[in-house]
Parts: sequence; structure tokens; C-alpha cells
Amino acid sequence: MQIAIVGGGASGFFAAIACAEANPDCRVTIFERGKAVLEKVRVSGGGRCNVTHSCFDTRTLVQNYPRGSRELLGPFMQFGPEQTVDWFAQRGVVLKTEADGRMFPVTDDSQTIVDCLRRAAQQAKVEVRTGARVERMVPDPQGGWQLQIPGEPVAIFDKLMVASGSNPAIWAMLRGLGHQIVEPVPSLFTFNTKDTRLRELSGVSVPVARLGIPGSKLTAQGPLLVTHWGLSGPAILRLSAWGAHYLHELDYRFALEINWLGNITAPEASTQLQTLRISQGKKTVAAHPPFELPLRLWQRLIAAADLPEALRWADLDKLRLQNLVQQLTAATFQIAGKSPFKEEFVTAGGVQLKEVNFKTFGSRLYPDLFLAGEVLDIDAITGGFNFQAAWTGGWLAGQAMAGNK
Repeated sequence: MQIAIVGGGASGFFAAIACAEANPDCRVTIFERGKAVLEKVRVSGGGRCNVTHSCFDTRTLVQNYPRGSRELLGPFMQFGPEQTVDWFAQRGVVLKTEADGRMFPVTDDSQTIVDCLRRAAQQAKVEVRTGARVERMVPDPQGGWQLQIPGEPVAIFDKLMVASGSNPAIWAMLRGLGHQIVEPVPSLFTFNTKDTRLRELSGVSVPVARLGIPGSKLTAQGPLLVTHWGLSGPAILRLSAWGAHYLHELDYRFALEINWLGNITAPEASTQLQTLRISQGKKTVAAHPPFELPLRLWQRLIAAADLPEALRWADLDKLRLQNLVQQLTAATFQIAGKSPFKEEFVTAGGVQLKEVNFKTFGSRLYPDLFLAGEVLDIDAITGGFNFQAAWTGGWLAGQAMAGNK
């Protein structure tokens, strides 16, 4: 049986290996348009490759996917992070877990993962073709699929898997085959703002902040980092992921409300500040930040609340107290653009999920067409979750193409 896989990334390789190992009679060929395969694996995690996340409870795991959470529940029960760890361990690659749950190879080198996948593919007799751009894929009248590579005769395959990532040309072909495509927009990104309150605060962070976008239901909570261009950190990335389409419609220009104190509400903050008027009365407000806030951030916020630099806690009047509480728990910043997050290139968009059978990652329109990875309208926050969706989709599709589903 001839199997074609379009795309030499994580999900494509994983599918090829799973298929060839499950059924040695399958002759699997990977077609990669670039000069090298597994390039995203190579650069991910700062060159360390964040393989997966140590979130082994499936229902908790799916909460990290703005798009695809419901659809991935069943697949993750079949092949989730635990199975991923075992898969690599069986092939000599041990993963370690960091404090935030991210999992990397113990070598801290993404080349370890690339070499493992390439070695497994070679041992399974998977053919890997680079510089092989698929310009046409159509159902064959006799069954199977016709693939056209520029300058080569049309090749016929029994089954076809598309794992091409965020590739507009491939999406156009799939649209031509009748699949509906959700227009792609950036996910994981940071926010740009020139607000003077954040000037020269690059590197300052708070462990827990609550974010919201007025006029919407979008909220997020988590660590927040000030950068030289604006705001980043897990809380911002989570908000960008869940708000990907909404923020795109706003052209990334909107108001962002920040509670720098996380779960401390405005009334609770007011109460704590009033106690400081008594207990710290002779001390200056500017020099003694409460709530474990970074000193530089605290001083910017009290300046924005119009508190004199020499003001003592005992002299904090009601109006200034209200202004300070406002800056601490509901400070509004005007966002005027976005920036990509490090090496992450994640998009929200792709083949509509209702058109995919998630038991096999097979197309509901064509019985011998399979889809996995970022070609689908699935994405996650940072932390190894996007790769986990790729491993899971690839493994299930590979099993199905091998005839095991």
C-alpha cells in the first residue's frame, strides 16, 4: 500500500513512523517542500524542543487549547503526554520535567528529538523527500490520490495525509476539494503599548496578574512581564490565544485592563492600604511597596495615581487612596499592535474541525484523506501543548492509514 504524507514536520513524521511500524507492507513517503525536515522541532523551545507537558489528566490538558479542546479529548485518551514520554523513552530519549510542567529532552538539545524521529523513520523504511513541493492533489478516478510534483510524472497513492502546517497553498487545495477553511490569524503574541507608566520597566514582572478586555468576555490570569515594547508573559499569551480572532478584528488596537494584584479585589486592596496608614504612618508611600510589588512598578503606579513622591502613609487621603486602588486593580492600557512571541509561529485557523473524524484524524469528505497538525483549526498556548496535538494526531492518523482503526 502506497502512503503519501505532505509535510515533514512533527505530525507528518510521527504519522509516517506510526504507519510504517504498524504495517510493514505500507510504503510511506514524506514530501517536504523545504530543504530540511523537522525545522520547527529544531528551533522550538529556544533550541531545546519543548516536546510535551506533564499534564497527564486529559480533562485538564484540553483546557490549554482555545480551539480543539472538545475534539482532542478522545484522542488524548488514546495517545497523550504519558504515551508520548513512553514513545521517546522506548527509542532511547529520556525527557525531563521542569518546574512549570514543560518537558524537554535531558540533553536540552532539540537535535536529540530530530535525530530520534529521523532514525525511527529510517528504521521503518520511510522515504523522506525534501525540496518536493506538492502543487496538485486530486482524487484518482480508480481510487486513491494523484500527487503532482513539479517536473515529475503524476504519482498515485492509496492514502494521503496532509500535515503541511500553516501553508496557504495547501489550504487553497483543500478548499478546492470542498473542505471549509477557517481563515488563519496569529495566535500566541505579545502586546505593544507606549504607555509611559511602563517606560524603562523592561524586565519587571509580577507572579500573578488578572487581565481583561473591556467590552468582551476575554480574561486571563498568570505571570505578567514588562518588555521594552510592552507586555508579555503567560497571562498575555493566554489572552492572545483565546482572543486570536477577536483581537484580529480589532486590528490589535484595544484597551487592556490589568489587576497587578491578581486575585486581590479593589475593596480588599483598599482595606489593606488603609491598614498601612496606621501601621506604617511615618513611612513614605513611594519607598515601601505592599503586595510584594516590584519597587519600580509601584513607584510608577503611585505617580500615575497622582501621589507626591514624599507623601507619607498617614497622609494618604480618601481620593488618593481611590486613585491608587484604581491603578493597582483596574489600570487601563491602550494596546497599539502585537509582536511575535520568540520562536513560536502558531496560527488560529485551518480546516474546520467538524469536517474531521477525530477517532482517526480522517477527512469526513474523503475516506482516504487524513489531516493533522496546524493544517487543522487547532492551537494551544505555549508549554508543549501544540507539539502534543501534533504527536497525537500523527499517531492516530498513522494507525488508521496502516489499517488499525
